Amino acid sequence: MIVSALKLEDLAPDEIGDDELLFGDAGLGLDSIDALELGVAIRKAYDIKIETVSDEVRHHFASVRNLAAFIRGQKGKAK
Repeated sequence: MIVSALKLEDLAPDEIGDDELLFGDAGLGLDSIDALELGVAIRKAYDIKIETVSDEVRHHFASVRNLAAFIRGQKGKAK
């Protein structure tokens, strides 16, 4: 989803490690615009409401592993 939502044509999904940082210079280098676009894609795909930016939301968006755990947790709340 990250590759397709952000149109990262030079990157294959399997090139992103589960614990690789998604934002900042140390990781994939995504920025705040990418975060917004990724948030919209997650909302559309999983019908999950993402609150305003906070330290907690930043933590959820830090890596693929964190993002997957966040989505699983939110889907569990909806049941």
